Amino acid sequence: MDASKNQTDPRIVRTRHLIKEAFVDLLKEMDIEKMTVSKIAARATISRVTFYLHYRDIPDMLEKMADDMIEDIQQILYARTEEQYSSNADWLVLTSLLEHFAEHSSFYKETLGSRKTPIFMGRLSNELTKMITERIKEKGNAKIGNGDEEIQTDIAMWYGSSALIGTIVAWLRNDLPYTPHFLAKQFYLLAHKMEIDNLLN
Repeated sequence: MDASKNQTDPRIVRTRHLIKEAFVDLLKEMDIEKMTVSKIAARATISRVTFYLHYRDIPDMLEKMADDMIEDIQQILYARTEEQYSSNADWLVLTSLLEHFAEHSSFYKETLGSRKTPIFMGRLSNELTKMITERIKEKGNAKIGNGDEEIQTDIAMWYGSSALIGTIVAWLRNDLPYTPHFLAKQFYLLAHKMEIDNLLN
């Protein structure tokens, strides 16, 4: 069957959504090592056979879910509209990214807000680091700062991605106490105050 058809077939989309919801529910109750295909299938109200039509095993399920997560995030990070070429482009992108996390907070709270499934945190960290690196290259900056107080690009890149991810994770763990718009604005202001605006703008 054509891969693109798989992505749009309503039955496939619905089944994978059920599996994803079951996985998130079970992750609240147990470590990933204790999770089985039978438990996921039962929680999703599908058969084991149906599960295996979509995934080879649980590691394959995690890989594909992480792929889907990164695809969704990439669409946000690299979407370029006329408005996003303005001076506050990255603030708009960050707002959209946080809105995405808020919309799917149940999934992200369990996959990013705990240490049970490091694959998701690892993939997100790689993607945000790549995005920040590309932003720096777009600006043509080899270093940040002036004179003897220049900061190496790789150090600034690590700092920027860690700060962003850490803020998102804390926000999720605390049940989204701020709106995506407010949090994005706060992070944007904080970045400027800490003189790392060249990283994010």
